[in-house]
Amino acid sequence: MKKLIFFLFLSISSIAQITRIEPPFWYSDMNHADVQIMFYGKNIAQNEVSATNLIIKNVQKTENPNYLFVTIDTKNVAPGTFVFTFKNGKKSFTQNYTLKARKKDSALRKGFDSSDMIYLIMSDRFANGNPNNDSSPNLIEKADRTNKDGRHGGDIEGMIQHLDYLQELGATAIWPTPLCEDNDEKGSYHTYGQSDVYKIDERFGTNEDYVRLSNELHKRNMKLIKDYVTNHWGYKHWMMDDLPTYDWIHQFPGYKQTTYRMTTQFDPNASALDAKICMDGWFVKSMPDLNQSNPLVLNYLIQNALWWIEYADLDGFRVDTYPYADKNAIATWTKAIMDEYPNFNIVGEAWLYSTAQIAYWQKDSKVAAIQSYNSHLPSVMDFMLQSILNEGVLHEDKSEWQKGIVRVYNSLASDFLYPDINNLLIFAENHDTQRLNQFYPEFEKYKLTMMLLATMRGIPQLYYGSEIGMAGDKNKGDGDIRRDFPGGWPGDSQNAFTQAGRTPEQQKYFEITSQLFQWRKAKKVIHTGKTTHYVPENNVYVYFRHNENESVMVLINNSNEKQTVSPERFAENLAKYAQGKDILTQKSFDIRKPIEIEPKSGFILELK
Repeated sequence: MKKLIFFLFLSISSIAQITRIEPPFWYSDMNHADVQIMFYGKNIAQNEVSATNLIIKNVQKTENPNYLFVTIDTKNVAPGTFVFTFKNGKKSFTQNYTLKARKKDSALRKGFDSSDMIYLIMSDRFANGNPNNDSSPNLIEKADRTNKDGRHGGDIEGMIQHLDYLQELGATAIWPTPLCEDNDEKGSYHTYGQSDVYKIDERFGTNEDYVRLSNELHKRNMKLIKDYVTNHWGYKHWMMDDLPTYDWIHQFPGYKQTTYRMTTQFDPNASALDAKICMDGWFVKSMPDLNQSNPLVLNYLIQNALWWIEYADLDGFRVDTYPYADKNAIATWTKAIMDEYPNFNIVGEAWLYSTAQIAYWQKDSKVAAIQSYNSHLPSVMDFMLQSILNEGVLHEDKSEWQKGIVRVYNSLASDFLYPDINNLLIFAENHDTQRLNQFYPEFEKYKLTMMLLATMRGIPQLYYGSEIGMAGDKNKGDGDIRRDFPGGWPGDSQNAFTQAGRTPEQQKYFEITSQLFQWRKAKKVIHTGKTTHYVPENNVYVYFRHNENESVMVLINNSNEKQTVSPERFAENLAKYAQGKDILTQKSFDIRKPIEIEPKSGFILELK
């Protein structure tokens, strides 16, 4: 009996030796067929490993005996459950591992593109669909809605419950801020300091809830974009207490903060030291900087990204702080994803205020090619346009050489630097910037901004709540630009998710936003048409979006005076047309005659 108990103890002890397996399972028929499985557990590296019906191509140990990286070949291996045997002397144990079947045509999935309007959701602040998960006994920070910088309880269920609202608004894709676990003691609601990148934070829901969100979106022909962080994790990430290798993160030794000087990544005159500190320094002290130049780290990140695409049936990534990662490694990461999914889309955050510097990071950039660099990144964020809007261009009532709406014109005049102008993310604000309705509190200027975003080249992105006039002052802290959406919480005094619950002012904002983006959905001429624009006169900007079949004329009067636009100047774009119908008022114009435009207003004319 004692002997039996002893052997049972050995068996249980050995099984308990593996406490984590990442990725937890994989998929058959992947281009990324050599899968590196990370087994973690006390002294796991002391074991020899074999597998039944699988080819083990490599077993890699590190200086930490608690990790074992086992690479298997899954090429031409059918879905099923396979058995790994771990043996240390006379002791051995087994561990199952599953290869699952991919969804039909998974590799051909189509990512978000210029036909979409992306709705950016601050996940903790949009809607609380399940108050029971507001706090978790397994996670440190508890819900406290009275704290503007605390967790408020927004979750995945809240998103699912309001997808009809987003459809009515005209959104075709959503980008929630990160949803994976963030176990920081405070400020964890933003979730950019993740503690487990294979697990949805319990306060947002479960992995299964995330899959359900994806499924519900796809039922509506909408898309799901995952906010992915390659540059850093949170200091509460489970590995931080037991790193696989000393150089899994950047150490100097210990902590050194980045200078945030992204220019050092392409400046031909930059010192090697400055480039290193920018790229390898930590974003903030609570976010350890990942060393993507370590092959184990890079492969871990590639596999994690591919796993989420397959598992949650994703339509795209938005990549946080893209240029802060190792420059060559992030290009490898991006290419691996795009090789697996050629029609997928990834947009990178390159927060720079120069068109050339932003364009450097887009795939096949001629600017980057000077340095023999290619990021392979399909889409970049047009921070140049955003900065012009954010700096108050619509407050500049008088036309000067470098003031007024000509600044928007000048921005688009540099479009020749972008390899793919239709694959730019255009926006006026996001979760890190001043709120649109804070720097333009006047409805007329909000309307002009939406008219620009709805008709310019690129992929428009709207930040949650702006469509009902929500404001917020970044000077009062991030919590103020990330307020709760009214009606998202049980017991809210107002529910702005419904027309009946919106104030007349909120309804005015909602209607103009919905009208513009519902119209845009079917307009290929806006999605992929050519742009022809004219140098602004009297602070009036006129541009055309056109293709072989149709043409749209956009007129923006940024002055405080009524302006008259004469058609003769635009003859090259108007020669075939006699009439234009404004999509907002349905008013028809004889475009062979002068058009009067009221102050701070505009027209979007479909030409006939």
